[in-house]
Amino acid sequence: MTALAKQHCVACDRHAATLTPEEVAPLMLELPEWQIVECDGIMQLQRSFTFRTFAQALNFTNRVGELAESQGHHPAITTEWGKTTVTWWTHKIRGLHRNDFIMAGKTDEVAHSHV
Repeated sequence: MTALAKQHCVACDRHAATLTPEEVAPLMLELPEWQIVECDGIMQLQRSFTFRTFAQALNFTNRVGELAESQGHHPAITTEWGKTTVTWWTHKIRGLHRNDFIMAGKTDEVAHSHV
């Protein structure tokens, strides 16, 4: 379990600052399989997970959804045959917050427990 996965999300308001590249760099070291993507001018954290069947991908999607609901922080999730893509960003601030990295770490834990 990564240090990030052990942490909990904190309430964040619309005035919270997005993370700087200098703040993002060390966090990415804990999440080597994740990548930073830009969508509609918003920096996001994204990873695709592969599975042998659609049912496995859907089960993983549901487990990530339960995790998101328990933390009060929700990703974009795309589920396909044998693949689930999870994208985290903080909607209120239109960018990346530490919560997104915490949730990515927790998502990795769900994936590892899913195997």
